[in-house]
Amino acid sequence: MRSRVSASKATRRPHGLGLLMVSMTALLMSSASLLAQESPTPGVGFQEEVSVGYVLVPIVARHPSGAYATQLEPDDFRLLVNGQIVEFESFEQGDRAPVSVVFLQDLSGSMANSNKMTLSRTVLERLLMGHRPGDNWALASFASSRLSVDVPFTDKVELLRQSADSWRPYGTTALHDAVSWLPDVTSHLHSARRAAIVMTDGVDNASQIDPYAAREKVRQAELPVYVLGLSTGDIETVNREGDKVYRYADVLNLLSHMTGGHYYPVLSQSDALLACNSIVSEIRNQYVIGFPTSDLGTPTYHEILVQPRNKKKLELSFRKGYSGTLPKALVPSGQ
Repeated sequence: MRSRVSASKATRRPHGLGLLMVSMTALLMSSASLLAQESPTPGVGFQEEVSVGYVLVPIVARHPSGAYATQLEPDDFRLLVNGQIVEFESFEQGDRAPVSVVFLQDLSGSMANSNKMTLSRTVLERLLMGHRPGDNWALASFASSRLSVDVPFTDKVELLRQSADSWRPYGTTALHDAVSWLPDVTSHLHSARRAAIVMTDGVDNASQIDPYAAREKVRQAELPVYVLGLSTGDIETVNREGDKVYRYADVLNLLSHMTGGHYYPVLSQSDALLACNSIVSEIRNQYVIGFPTSDLGTPTYHEILVQPRNKKKLELSFRKGYSGTLPKALVPSGQ
């Protein structure tokens, strides 16, 4: 359900207004070309700064017990940008609202080991079991310098299952390049409730951009990123000297944390299924607040903070910032 914060403010839709729909006829006639769709070479032609226009902030709220906080209202949240309070214009709630999710699969050569592809397909299948009318899913994969949008956003989940059957590992791991293109893959989303799920098994060894640049770009997609790391390790594991054993796990964890998602180390099918259940629950229990940005000024990075109000003791997960101009509410009148 979408509600207005105040009767005097018109609820506005985010800047991505078009929904990329794929007709069944076209898919059946050109399935080969569909499975081969690729974005341009990562790092080339991508705008470093984007004029956002309207910023969406997905929020997951939990009680200290860990239970999701449901039936919250706009007055239960306070939004700050660069430390200044900003009144948000739109508010979405309700666990029955449709969601849009992109599943990004690592197809590097090491994924051929230890039954990782079978586990990846199991994860995708479990996620698709939670599909509801109105939901839209996309399937993408990456290896070496290639990012393929195997199935654009669609409500035909059988197309995703069929495409996953064709996964074949090859090449090197260019994870940072792949996640940096999530803004392009999701630029035409209609739903304010959105997420990316990344399935990968190891250290990036082929990207043209670094982890920092990837995080900065993926923030523009306005969606939480959930990372399932196959044998990538727990961020808390240390050796006898107190040094972290799985240092790359910190990179994956930071990517998810900065976008409002979570990192899940996966060693077994039970780990994967628990992660799936957690991700589905979080996506379904998202609140989404939104605010317009100014048409003036130079786009820069702005920090976001969301706090509970009305003395509520809540633990909130949310994106930590956006690249664009100042919120319109922070621009002095007359400018």
